[in-house]
Amino acid sequence: MTATHISAAPSSAAPATDARALTGKRRIAFASFVDENYLPGFLALLRSLALSNPGVCEDFVVLHDDLRPSSVAKIRALHPRVDFRRVDADHYDTYAKGDQDNYLVRKAYFILDVFKIRDYDTVITLDTDMVVLGSLAELLSLREGLAAVPQFFYGRHKLNSGLLVIQKEYLSDAFYAKIDKVGREGSYELDKHDQGILNAVLDGDFVRLDPKYNFVKRRLSGDLAVPDDTAVLHFTGRHKPWQGGEAGYTQAQDRWREFDMSDAELHAAYLSRGGSHHRDLLVHFGTPHVERTGDVDTARKVALAHIGSGDYQSAVDVMERVHIPVDEAWPHEVYGHALMSVSRYDEARAQLLLASCAPNRAATAFARLAQISWVHGEDTAAHKYALQGLTVDPTHRASRIWHQRSVGVPVQQQGSAGQQLAHVAFYMDRQGNAGDKLLPESVRLAFDQDFSARRWHSVHAHRLFDEAALERVNARRGMVIGGGGLFIPDTMPNGNSAWQWNVPDELLKRIDVPIAVYAVGFNAFDGQSYRAQRFRESLRLLVEKSSFFGLRNHGSIAKVRAMIPAHLHDKVRFQPCPTTVTRQLVANWQDPARREDTILVNAAYDRAGLRFGHDYGYFLAQMARAVKDLGSLAEVQIAAHSLDDEKLAFDLRREHGVSLPVIPMYDFENDEIRALYARTKLVIGMRGHAGMIPFGCGTPIISLISHPKMAYFLADIERPEWGVSVHDRNLAAVLVERSRDLLADHAKTVADVHGRQQELWKITQTNAAELRTILGA
Repeated sequence: MTATHISAAPSSAAPATDARALTGKRRIAFASFVDENYLPGFLALLRSLALSNPGVCEDFVVLHDDLRPSSVAKIRALHPRVDFRRVDADHYDTYAKGDQDNYLVRKAYFILDVFKIRDYDTVITLDTDMVVLGSLAELLSLREGLAAVPQFFYGRHKLNSGLLVIQKEYLSDAFYAKIDKVGREGSYELDKHDQGILNAVLDGDFVRLDPKYNFVKRRLSGDLAVPDDTAVLHFTGRHKPWQGGEAGYTQAQDRWREFDMSDAELHAAYLSRGGSHHRDLLVHFGTPHVERTGDVDTARKVALAHIGSGDYQSAVDVMERVHIPVDEAWPHEVYGHALMSVSRYDEARAQLLLASCAPNRAATAFARLAQISWVHGEDTAAHKYALQGLTVDPTHRASRIWHQRSVGVPVQQQGSAGQQLAHVAFYMDRQGNAGDKLLPESVRLAFDQDFSARRWHSVHAHRLFDEAALERVNARRGMVIGGGGLFIPDTMPNGNSAWQWNVPDELLKRIDVPIAVYAVGFNAFDGQSYRAQRFRESLRLLVEKSSFFGLRNHGSIAKVRAMIPAHLHDKVRFQPCPTTVTRQLVANWQDPARREDTILVNAAYDRAGLRFGHDYGYFLAQMARAVKDLGSLAEVQIAAHSLDDEKLAFDLRREHGVSLPVIPMYDFENDEIRALYARTKLVIGMRGHAGMIPFGCGTPIISLISHPKMAYFLADIERPEWGVSVHDRNLAAVLVERSRDLLADHAKTVADVHGRQQELWKITQTNAAELRTILGA
């Protein structure tokens, strides 16, 4: 039975930069009521959750009446994301009506405070007399209703409230008011107990879970063994395992004792678990383990977790705490990776050379050595290292990329330096992201129809900006910085700026030509963070030095203004991405006389965990449904901006039997990219430039929002309805409905796109007039 949806009270509009609100990504938490009496049980629960689900680390809301500081410390030691919240004990005394001294009754009521939670989309309650023995992936993927294990009482099924999976519509004032009303009136069965209240309110209308998710102890009477598929074992009754237990349940209580261990034992047990480990748990348990034992392999794992979350300095710090034997290649490689990410290049080289001696790590080590050489402009050395990596492993992708970069450096035409503009951008490799490939040319077209090296001096953002680069830039008539979301910490990390341009402050200060920051984006994902202080310092200096500082959406403007002093705020202004006005920039542009009867779909897979959370399986199923229905409107094809984007085609075919043709846009030249997007009828894209480029070519779009920048752009053009979250509960239906609406009167929709684009073009023209004065066009 599907639970009835309870409407939540309308909430105030989220700020324009609230990433979670913009992406619609579900926020999930576990919750328990904890007191001193049940603390031993709760600690065992936390240990069991970590050991049975090592890849899961959601927030844990601890409801409590009054916990001692020492108890709080014990809890924090077992989970890195704990949120302590006091319950209103006096309020629930009104429910008890004379049973205020009945400890079990009062404890049962306090968990009802979970229905006061408003900052999560899904809350999973766990009783403190439970241990988790199996995967909770199914519970984490639930998206609708209020789910519980049913129990048969007095001729009807009622829920057992020990474990609940509660969705947002129940985490509302309206639903809590119903609970409170029933509690105060006492109009419920099973004594004065929370499950009696919930059963009275729900009247059997809840989602049924398999009993394995709340397997009660009494089913094991007679010393029966716990079934192998049990996910959550619940020690109901008055006799708890930490209090000595109860006769007749020896095997069950033995399972509980598996998690009665010291913190050091927990750390060792967690780190020895196979499979994937959550980064936060690896850091939380691995850091004290390294400090206590000096274990090199654990230090490597913790450092990789820090690198994965973009905290490169912490990765360096943990590797510096251990002694790495000369022949331990993998730790040397990870340490070298961390060091190069904070721009300690010489030390990184030494570590990577040690790592290159082991065949199983050599290809990666050589690729990183090639990267360091390339960053320093040493193309011959980069070429040598990349070839060594390919010699070890001819299929090694990173080595192949650095080999191509080291031999494919474009020769700068020797035009007049005084007539050139220096251009700092990310210049994409062959078979790289199609959107990033188009961007530098689009930026140049906004300044000059001649986008060749005759008029432009290329400065690759990822190469170290050194004295020689400074001299070359200062010989030009100005510098333009633009070509993508350069304000992101991890695409090519460095310790000089903490964003994509690898520029030390002292050299940035010595640039003496006008600087124009043009249509740059703040591209941090929901859940991704910068090394705040270094980035803020570099950002502030850049704003101070710039004669023009234009960001490509108002969301980025708000983010950047929040990081710089108030007196600099007015310098930060709106400059749309030039790809959004492509029709105005490309010489002799002609709109297509007729369009192909196609719908192009794009999905992105970089940082997939940040994009999808626990909802990728849902997203894939919804896309399978959507493309089947969209097929009645036009032929659906997949537009792959990068090689990784082809995963959508593979997964749809493997999981749902849906086969779609794939267009390898990563192999396209810039004119081909524009032509493809100009002649299709509709683009449904997840990448930012799978929306902005077709829009700029005059093609209707629908954005699959998994990153705030998509919502930022749609807000700027005042068409938020052209976007839908990848987490939307009705994703397939919404996509098909909106596609049908946009295609119903295609000419009208295209005209609307043109009108929206014209507003961006006016802003671009206004800024262009100022830039001509600044740069002396």
